[in-house]
Parts: sequence; C-alpha cells; structure tokens
Amino acid sequence: MTKTPQVARWPPPSPAVCELFRRGAEMALSAPPEWLEEIDQASLSTDNLHLMADDPVIMAATRRANRSNLVHWAMANIEKPGAPVAPHLPPDMLSTARELVRRDATSLMFTAARAAQDAAWQRWMVIAFQLTSDPSELRELLSVSARSIASFIDACMREMTIFMKAEHDQLVRGTHVDRRELVTAILEGAVVSAQQASHRLDYPLNHAHHAAVIWSEQAETEIGVLDEAANTFARCAGSTQPLTVIANAATLWVWTTGDKALDVQALQVALRKLSDVRMTIATAGHGIEGFRRAHLDALATQGVLGRLNSPAQVASFDEIRLVALMARDPEATLQFIKHTLGGLSTAQPSLRRSLRIYLSAGCNATLAAERLHTHRNTLLRRLARAEELLPRPLAQNQIHVAAALEALSWTAAS
Repeated sequence: MTKTPQVARWPPPSPAVCELFRRGAEMALSAPPEWLEEIDQASLSTDNLHLMADDPVIMAATRRANRSNLVHWAMANIEKPGAPVAPHLPPDMLSTARELVRRDATSLMFTAARAAQDAAWQRWMVIAFQLTSDPSELRELLSVSARSIASFIDACMREMTIFMKAEHDQLVRGTHVDRRELVTAILEGAVVSAQQASHRLDYPLNHAHHAAVIWSEQAETEIGVLDEAANTFARCAGSTQPLTVIANAATLWVWTTGDKALDVQALQVALRKLSDVRMTIATAGHGIEGFRRAHLDALATQGVLGRLNSPAQVASFDEIRLVALMARDPEATLQFIKHTLGGLSTAQPSLRRSLRIYLSAGCNATLAAERLHTHRNTLLRRLARAEELLPRPLAQNQIHVAAALEALSWTAAS
C-alpha cells in the first residue's frame, strides 16, 4: 500500500487544535446511527449509482466499508490528531471494487467515495462547531480537518485505482485465455456446439463472418492501438461487437458478422491514422465452418505478405488469392516474375502499375486512365514503354504478364 506522506511536509496543528481534533474524532466514533445512514445514502444516491443501490450485497458491503473507513480515520486522529492518515481498503471495499470491475463500472467506486466524503464533511462541521466558538481555533480546525479528510480519501482512491487496474488486467487475461482456448479448438476442427460456443464467446456463430488478423511489427506496440483497429474493422462491417482474441503481444484475431459487405475503402482510409498497424481480411460463409474458413484465409493472406515482404497495410484474401497460390514457393515465384516481365520487373513502378491496371480493366485504355487518375495519352506512352521492356509480346502472353504483375505488386519492390 502507499506510504503515509512524510510529516515534514505536513505541518502539525497547534496543541489546542490537536486536542480539539482528538475530541472530535472521539465524537465521530460514537456518531448516532442516523449520521452513518446519511453517509451511506449519499454514497448510493447519485443517479448513475443505481447498479450499486439495487444490489443488496453491494449495499451491505458499502455500509460496512464506510464504517470501517470512518473508524480507521477517527482512530488515527485520536492517536495523532491532524497527522496524515494512511490509506485503508477494507475487504468489503475490495470485494465491491472487484464486482464493479467485472461489471465494467469502476467509475462508480470513485463517485460513491466522493459523495460519502461530502456527507461526512457536513457532519464533521457540525462536530467542529460544537467543539469551540473561538474563530481562530475553528478556522484552523476546519482547515486541518479538511486537509486530513481529503488527503485520506485521495490516498484510498490512489490505492483503489492500482487495485482495480490489477483486477481488470487479470480479468482481461482470463477472459482472453478462455476465448483463445475455445477459438483454437474451433479452428483446429474440434466438434463443438455452435449454440454453446456462441454463448461462451458472446458472438453469434450462425452468421456469415468477416475475419481479420491485426498486427504490428513495431516494438512495444500498445494493445489499445490494435483494439482501436479491431473496432474500426467492425464499424466498416456495420457491426459494434467484434469477437477479439489476443494471439500474442502484438497480434489480434478478430471476427465480426458478415451480414453486410465490408467497406474496404473506408477501412483503408481509417487505418492510415494507425500507421504502425497492419491488417489482413477475409469473408466466408455461415456457421462454424465459415468462422474457421474466414480466419484461415485472413491468416493465409498475412503469410503471403510476410513471404513477399509486402509493405501493404491492408490486404484482403480476395485480392491476393492468386498470389497466395504462387507465393507458396517464393523462389519459384520470383523466377516466374523475372522470366515473364524481364526488364519491366525492375523498371519504374509507374510503368508496371499502368500495365497492371490496363490489363485488369480488360485492356480498355480509357477506363484504365480513369482508374489511374491520369491522361489517356500519358497511359498510352507508359504502356508502349512497358511493352518494349517485356521479353515477349504482350498480346501473346497477357495471362502470364497479368499474374506476374499481380504478384510483384504485393512485394516491397512494387
């Protein structure tokens, strides 16, 4: 736990106020039940605290924690009036915090603590005005006690933040471990109940599926950046609840329902803001087999990018399907490219891209120029130069040239 602040940085109150503080702390220990009830109600009365107030177990634990903290603070000030009070997290407080972490409602703990602090301060002022009528003593007593109460609550909340973060991390790790075990079993072909698996994963398996492999090759990539990419992927598929599995420290496996077409262009634009993130995507049919197939296709696409040392940030299996077959033997693919393209394989990238787009446009120069956002005459000049570099006439070798250009477009040399 956090150590009590050094006394040297915390001037002690005057002897007279020390005695007043001690007497006030003794009065707080014997506070009437209605005072304690006011503090309890304050900590549970805010509109967004209905989750806590509606749960009798949490309510009972909150009451016990409030009393425990009051006793801890009062006893500390009876022993050393006005001195810093060490933070105190009673078991009831920790159990409530653990439950709020599980419900993804951690902010309620801090809201409740501040509300209870305000109510306790109101009651403490009543005690303070009963202790003395001397303005100077009262001013010092209120100043010292305000510092004491606020610093005690702040210290408790700092410790609570550390505790809740540790609980959240453990919960996330546990959740992802469970997910990964089940997902791995599905991917490896284990026979599982689609209904039960859907319930455990909180993801509907009886749909078509979009799958993504999201990763970063940069050192110390934060998982939050990959999560942001996963949510972007889901939004571009018209979904809000992707299934995410941590494959390793820098890789996520993600699925989202494929009922709507994936907006690949919007995805590519959005991911430019996450320059260190890369993604491969695939779409497959319904059910567990579609779930498995989509992932394996996305994984295969990632493998192709790796084997070809491709700089592409986003790649879909549909785009790379032909190249995936060719890239199973990278050395043979490289030889095919060099043999088919000759001098064009090392020429200016604009020449290769112009010819590739021209071929994909059905050899329609006007359409290709539109796709390239260039003038038709400029395109024709590039095509003529590209043909000069080919070892064989394009008209006799269109299919092979198109395949070689497609493969080369996914490599770092493109």
